[in-house]
Amino acid sequence: MTRSTFDAMSLDDLWNLHKRVESILQERLGRERQKLENQLRELTLKLGGTRERREYPKVPQKFRNPAYPEQTWSGRGKQPHWVRTWIASGAKLDDLRVDPTQLVQDSSSAPGRSIKSVCIIEG
Repeated sequence: MTRSTFDAMSLDDLWNLHKRVESILQERLGRERQKLENQLRELTLKLGGTRERREYPKVPQKFRNPAYPEQTWSGRGKQPHWVRTWIASGAKLDDLRVDPTQLVQDSSSAPGRSIKSVCIIEG
């Protein structure tokens, strides 16, 4: 189709053509995407890898908010707001540390593995 053909078309005809082209493009791009994803999956399996992330072990909580004991932090990653506020007030991070005697090891884990959960022992 030449430019003059498009110039001669009514607005409704151009809009309908646009919709048809859009539909065809979506269909073809979807098929192409599926084909590429299948190729990637085959190559990944052929090379012995997986696309899924491996599972990381749960990390025991090392710090607890004294005002809200259900708020805990493992010490990894970005500091929660309540930890930053605590430190900004001049207190020490060690004041928030969970007592190691309060940590309970999950019985389903292998011996010598990391601690899985935290419980509070009332005395």
